[in-house]
Amino acid sequence: MTGAAVRAVLLDLEGTLYARGAVIDGAVEAVAALRERGTGLRLLTNTDSKPAERIRKELAGYGLAVAEEELFTPVVAAARLLTAAGARTYPLVSRELREVLPTLAAEPPYSHVLIGDCRDTLDYAALDGAFRAVRDGAQLLALQTGRYFKRADGDHLDTGAVVAAVAYASGADARVLGKPATDFFTLAAASLGVPADACVVVGDDATTDIAGGRAAGCRTVQVRTGKYADQRAEGLTGQATHELDSVAELPRLLATWGAA
Repeated sequence: MTGAAVRAVLLDLEGTLYARGAVIDGAVEAVAALRERGTGLRLLTNTDSKPAERIRKELAGYGLAVAEEELFTPVVAAARLLTAAGARTYPLVSRELREVLPTLAAEPPYSHVLIGDCRDTLDYAALDGAFRAVRDGAQLLALQTGRYFKRADGDHLDTGAVVAAVAYASGADARVLGKPATDFFTLAAASLGVPADACVVVGDDATTDIAGGRAAGCRTVQVRTGKYADQRAEGLTGQATHELDSVAELPRLLATWGAA
């Protein structure tokens, strides 16, 4: 393997460390091994229905203790962006996020429309309100644009479908705050004080983890858990620097790459 030694791992959560409500075999041990060898670590997730603190508590339930600064979510990115902009935000997000996001406005004018997981708030009036706000000049922000997500009871429509509806109807392009946006990965690398080419992105999703990591200049590892089987059938796999059966094999692979 050529290039800079791997100094940090940008590690996906759902489908990589856990899937369908259960931790992946060997995932807890793999994270512990990364910490023991001193490899920098950031956990990247496109989860857009809940605050970061709740995600950390859920990870603790899987046996994964995560410090506040180690977790990167599009919700965190959105809060920082909207606050800095002094925004008046139309929220098409979950009820839980409405309780914690800043700059939400109850009536127009709106400077931004923020779309995330809105399964508990979505109806025609809410969707139409987002459309009208964008048509009136508000910037369209997407926490993420995933097509679908997996749960124990099967596959479910994801945020990308709602974003696509508003973008199509309004003629606007959405600014994506989560994966696969390049900034999401470069900011995670910068928070560790390392360049992107010294990071490896590890995840199950070729369209977010692998595509975004490659665009940011990181090396990439796709694990054959989570969405991998679906994406292989669609011809989407094969773009990563390497593939592994699961994250449990990651520490051994990094040792061959000269990881810190």
